Amino acid sequence: MTTTQADSGAPVAWPVRTVTTAGETAVAVRRHPAYDGDLPPAVLVHGLGGSSLNWGHLAHDLRDVVAADMVDLPGFGFSPPPHDGDYSISAHCRVVEGLILGLGRGPVHLMGNSMGGAVATRIAARRPDLVRTLTLVSPALPDLKPQATALPTALMAVPGAAAAVGRFTRNMTAEQRTRVSVGLCFGQPQLLPEHEFADFVAEYRRRLGLPYMVDAFTRSARGIVSSYLERGPRSLWKQAALVQAPTLLIYGRRDKLVDSRIARRAAATFPDPRLVMVPDSGHVAMMEHPAVVARAVRDLLAERAKPSAAPVSPAQAG
Repeated sequence: MTTTQADSGAPVAWPVRTVTTAGETAVAVRRHPAYDGDLPPAVLVHGLGGSSLNWGHLAHDLRDVVAADMVDLPGFGFSPPPHDGDYSISAHCRVVEGLILGLGRGPVHLMGNSMGGAVATRIAARRPDLVRTLTLVSPALPDLKPQATALPTALMAVPGAAAAVGRFTRNMTAEQRTRVSVGLCFGQPQLLPEHEFADFVAEYRRRLGLPYMVDAFTRSARGIVSSYLERGPRSLWKQAALVQAPTLLIYGRRDKLVDSRIARRAAATFPDPRLVMVPDSGHVAMMEHPAVVARAVRDLLAERAKPSAAPVSPAQAG
């Protein structure tokens, strides 16, 4: 694995470096400044339109129990687009698998949000040797009856829709675009501190200058929709049923993108689940309620560390 310093525009508090994975793909990866390589490794995977920074609060809260690597998937954050233009769930899986193998530290505590949750589920099913525990925050698992508020995002996967949306939003400022995004992803957007909103705006403005931003979003959205339609052994629900790792499922009751009612099916499908419902959270509980998520992760890790720990039945909190 080779590393180089990434763009100096990255926040100083979260050092970012470019990593060439075992699959020879270059991706940006962030680590906490106090990263302790002697701690158990963790890899954190963001959702559609997000970046590694989405995990900042949680990684900070867990810095004493895991050594976290937060990856920017190809075309997102500071990672360049994939050379082959493949933004499918399986392509993202190959990148994350390559990163885990490149770390050379054995199985990791794998965490994923939204699209990243679908990626993490597929990896855990295909490569149980790479995953110690699995934490999924509002994972994008197939739901053929999506909420009305999720339809505009799903429509971005339709050819030509991105151009239409682009014409509609071309006069919107970065602040306006960010406010729409926050309103969609957060359960209580009015509680977002101004300084964090300003950081989101700055990141959005930077990404608006990237020529591949829209392509990465639309093709990844198409990848999610395609994964919903997969059948047989490639079905994400069938793969979820094969996951051997202890699994933590976290859903927000105010989620506008993933219907929290699907949590029941998820808890009934993963073989070794723990379910936490966060009443006031939207789609990104690790950003809105990092302390709640961190506590649940700590409980999972503590249980995993016990010898011959018995499986825990799904539990509901909040």
